Amino acid sequence: MDMDDAPTQSRNKLPDHLELQRTRVVCRADAPTHTEGFQYSGAFAAMGVDNSVSVEKFCNDFKIKINRLTDDDMEFDMIGIDASIANAFRRILIAEVPTMAIEKVLMVDNTSVIADEVLSHRLGLIPLDADPRLFDYISDDVPNERNTIVYKLHVSCEKGSQRLTVKSGQLEWLPEGSQLTIAATTQSGDKQKTYTFFGQSQQKTSESPLGVKYEDITIARLGPGQAIELEAHAVKGVGKVHAKWSPVATAWYRMLPEVVLLKEITDGDAEQLVKKCPVNVFDIEELGNGNLSSTFCFESLRRFN
Repeated sequence: MDMDDAPTQSRNKLPDHLELQRTRVVCRADAPTHTEGFQYSGAFAAMGVDNSVSVEKFCNDFKIKINRLTDDDMEFDMIGIDASIANAFRRILIAEVPTMAIEKVLMVDNTSVIADEVLSHRLGLIPLDADPRLFDYISDDVPNERNTIVYKLHVSCEKGSQRLTVKSGQLEWLPEGSQLTIAATTQSGDKQKTYTFFGQSQQKTSESPLGVKYEDITIARLGPGQAIELEAHAVKGVGKVHAKWSPVATAWYRMLPEVVLLKEITDGDAEQLVKKCPVNVFDIEELGNGNLSSTFCFESLRRFN
């Protein structure tokens, strides 16, 4: 084809079919299409379109819209990014956002049916109500008030009584640090040495008690005559080291749906479409000439999904 016979194409803009392929995943009857992105920065260089990724371009195009935010979950839209970047955010939420979790358990007494290592693992998975921004990562294994939270658990089931369920709410926060002594003092005036080195109370640095997030998590069940006494030390960490530091139970994303009507649907056809839709994403809109037209409600589809 001679260049003069080619259709006129404006500089720095893709044809509609390529723009659709670049920005949309089309759901067809047999399978979705356009599921792979264009990662090569020079893919459209011949058309004068820069497909490269820069920090400035990312900051200008990327937007976040928060749809729901509670103490337990968050839903938000990420606009202006590729699915691969959305997946990167998902992996960051799972593996690289720091939290506080129990790492070391000093077992004093455990006569329950749960082994010490299993009990320690269960304690590590209990969510803690502590802001990790207030703490440092522990280094050189020196626990102090800036990198360690200490909890105490001492429960027993009296002989002749019913079985006792030990809950996470029975973990007691020790703002002054460890209460377990390492060795007996040599002189009567010496201060007993413990497993932590707190220079001050954590009550001075935290506005609220550093307890557990949920107090009804079952830790163990004790029979008559059984007891558990331990001290648990929580430190700062990330999910890629251990899942107990992951701040989310699950993190997932999906493509924003877009319904395109190939032609305008009006009057009786519009009413029939609204009635047939099982998720009620269509609505009736009155036109100026007295006719009715069908419109698409994205919020209804979001709530359904």
